[in-house]
Amino acid sequence: MSNSIENMAQIPEDETARQFYFMDKAKIYVEELAAKLGRKPTCCVNTFGCQMNARDSEKLVGILERVGYEIIEDENADFVIYNTCTVRDNANQKVYGRLGVLNGYKRKNPDMKIALCGCMMQEPTVIEKIKNSYGFVDLIFGTHNIFKFAELLVALFEQKGMVIDIWEDTDKIVEDLPVERKYSFKSGINIMFGCNNFCSYCIVPYVRGRERSRNPKDIITEIERLVADGVVEIMLLGQNVNSYGKNLEEPITFAELLREIEKIEGLERIRFMTSHPKDLSDELIQVMKESKKICRHLHLPLQSGSTKILNAMNRRYTKEQYLALAEKIRKKIPDIAITTDIIVGFPGETMEDVEETIDVIKKVKYDNAFTFIYSKRTGTPAASMEQVPEDIVRKGFDKVLKTVQDTAKEQVARYQGQIAEVLVEEVNGSDRSLVTGRMSNNTLVHFPGNENLIGKIVKVTLDECHGFYYLGHM
Repeated sequence: MSNSIENMAQIPEDETARQFYFMDKAKIYVEELAAKLGRKPTCCVNTFGCQMNARDSEKLVGILERVGYEIIEDENADFVIYNTCTVRDNANQKVYGRLGVLNGYKRKNPDMKIALCGCMMQEPTVIEKIKNSYGFVDLIFGTHNIFKFAELLVALFEQKGMVIDIWEDTDKIVEDLPVERKYSFKSGINIMFGCNNFCSYCIVPYVRGRERSRNPKDIITEIERLVADGVVEIMLLGQNVNSYGKNLEEPITFAELLREIEKIEGLERIRFMTSHPKDLSDELIQVMKESKKICRHLHLPLQSGSTKILNAMNRRYTKEQYLALAEKIRKKIPDIAITTDIIVGFPGETMEDVEETIDVIKKVKYDNAFTFIYSKRTGTPAASMEQVPEDIVRKGFDKVLKTVQDTAKEQVARYQGQIAEVLVEEVNGSDRSLVTGRMSNNTLVHFPGNENLIGKIVKVTLDECHGFYYLGHM
């Protein structure tokens, strides 16, 4: 170890300062590695899973760049990190499959390091499997201690063998660390962590822990900083944003937080996800109705239209309550787009239950829906329930999917010929003469333009509806 590291000052007690101390320390190790390699060491961060995982990966990349790594897309790198998801079992299998490929790279590059983090790492059975079958992995950490990444990076350089740092739970929230955003003009913001709902099919409360809300002042400060840095749209992230603020010393509702965020000058658009129907208040609907900045889009997961299945899922609302809520939202905010999640094939589901779901789809008229076949998740109550035969599941899924597509096309088509404000996100991947952006209601629009428009909100005429997107012109 070089003298400059040994001589570094006492480790600070404040958590943010502590992590910056370890970043400085890691930087020296990365410089030594660069001298040995004769080039800048490379790193590839691969994200599996939800928007909260994507936000966590931006933090990892921010720290990696600060300590001297070059971020690349290729997994044949000096350092590869998998930020894992564990909502479905096939997500786990995908990671195990990719690890075999990484092992081949590592045999050719003895300096290569492999790290695994995210939700999958919060499962004790996963840790055991990796220790026993994938001994070439260098670092494993979970969701609760992601802010400790710089410290773990130093441990990686200083220790021999596998470094494992998993916390079962925490009340710590550390957010003032470097972040490398994917987009310069929009950003996700974590407003809370964890989940208290324990839906019977879901592993999230077991791996992400109980609900913890961030201090509203910290959220506002972070958004103000982002806006000063060119961000015009933010997405407030949480497993269930509607229950934000309940566990704070001075409780505040999610609607009150939105009112405060709306006051931030220079911020143009506010999005949020995910909302649990059981917690969506009249106050929130009113705030959305009155707001000039909150986007006309609400993601309201249904999961099933059958009260019997909803009860087995532990969703804590009935079909009738969900329909009444959707009707109330549509009445108050007629131009809102409602999207949803639907699971088909949950244990005990019959074709009658599927018809109940189809009935809700037809009544609510979703602009889009993410439709999933139930995936048995070890460690959840639903895994031990009687599973539905595959042919019945497939039949129900196809029926639900067709209904979703038919109603969504009708919903999206209702804007044809109108002029919409569109936030331009990127040059179109398949036709470079077009740019792609989103309306306030989250509908995609492709229209002629160039990269100078990226990050700007422009008025676009919606000429042709193609199912889930529009072709238009400025």
